[in-house]
Amino acid sequence: MIPNSLSDLESNHPLGAITSLDQNLVRLFQDKFILQPSLTRSLVSFQANKTRPSYRWYKYKEAFSASLVEYLLDKYGIVKGKILDPFAGSGTALFATSQAGVDADGIELLPIGQQIIATKQILGFDFTDEDLVRLQEWLEFQIWRKLANKIVLPELRITKNAYSRANKDAIEQYLGVCEQENSKVRSVLHFVLLCVLESVSYTRKDGQYLRWDYRSGRGQGKKSFNKGKILDFDEAICQKLHEIINDLSPSSQQMELFPLKQDPGTINLYRGSCFQVMPNLPEAEYDAIITSPPYCNRYDYTRTYALELALLGINEKDLAELRQEMLSCTVENRPKDLLTINHLWQKAITIAEQQELLQAILSYLDNQKTQRALNNNGIPRMVRGYFYEMACVIQECFRVLKPNALLFMVNDNVRYAGASISVDLILSSFAEKLGFSVESILVLPSDKGNSSQQMGNHGRESLRKCVYVWRKIV
Repeated sequence: MIPNSLSDLESNHPLGAITSLDQNLVRLFQDKFILQPSLTRSLVSFQANKTRPSYRWYKYKEAFSASLVEYLLDKYGIVKGKILDPFAGSGTALFATSQAGVDADGIELLPIGQQIIATKQILGFDFTDEDLVRLQEWLEFQIWRKLANKIVLPELRITKNAYSRANKDAIEQYLGVCEQENSKVRSVLHFVLLCVLESVSYTRKDGQYLRWDYRSGRGQGKKSFNKGKILDFDEAICQKLHEIINDLSPSSQQMELFPLKQDPGTINLYRGSCFQVMPNLPEAEYDAIITSPPYCNRYDYTRTYALELALLGINEKDLAELRQEMLSCTVENRPKDLLTINHLWQKAITIAEQQELLQAILSYLDNQKTQRALNNNGIPRMVRGYFYEMACVIQECFRVLKPNALLFMVNDNVRYAGASISVDLILSSFAEKLGFSVESILVLPSDKGNSSQQMGNHGRESLRKCVYVWRKIV
């Protein structure tokens, strides 16, 4: 027997209430779940990009693979028109779609993603033979070691002392010598530097923060952490230059950077937040959306990519602003005034307010906060912001898609304070109420576990990782 109201459920154990409501949604969408053996974890992550020219150059850990985009385009017969990625990241969807002859628009807030996309466009479409020769000269003669020009390396509070003295000096000399090159070669040389920063630093990207090697002297209670070999700057930069030059070289087995069976589609990037950009996009403009938003997992890109952001000239004020403009996925995100951004989002907000499972989860997390049972009091605010903001994004996605067009979204379920949060079910319920038909929820064959902290406190529980397939119906 299904309880009559949320208050009836709350009279029982709060996690029982969440489980009951979750099972209701499972039953609602049970015929939409499709176990997809061809969707491996490497395919929906950066792993499958590691052997592919261009995509492998910069390790953008949050990216999905070009192979996934190709799989979706082929499986669903998308061979023309224009796609959108509202969370473009390093541009995987844009370049893979362009390679298939389909135009692509992307929206990206973080300067590191913007820089990766811009440089790949230069290398793929504008780099001349003379530019390539100059890049080869940098590798062969290690030009940054021959000249004495220096530019002071920009730092943030969270990147201070990230490099050994020798590596910091080498980076500053490299930056100074780069200024003598033409704009295209200079952009590529800066990109090469971005690609190696982590490997020559005392840091390692670790989701929610930068981990610091014990040799940095920063400690922070992690003195035992050893990231292993820290590359010498010259070694790291030469390795990356060699990789990129080899991929670009006509003598390479990979004759073209973006091999094409037809003319490439155009690539256009909007720099900024999807909350600001999407309301200004034309209605019914796109033939598909392929995207993966930040997950509701507390990962703070402004911290994990702090080395790169500092190099790109982001200051402390910029960093704080970027963090707040992002989709709420960190405990530091303050609530956004969504109706001030776009008053038409009242529909999406109302749908979120009326979603029973979501409200039960938020009530539970608020109660856990009151009982001081959370490891961070910002978790309820973050989860609330994430789903309300995603409801608005989904409303915009529906508006900008053409009738009968498809939306593909890669996302993860999460768990907080013992409560499993079925992101796939909640967002799919939003989508249905906003006008989409949930065509399928493609499930990876092996579920991932929750965090070690969650497993220690609440036991191991598998969490679905899925690709949602929604169709705009009118």
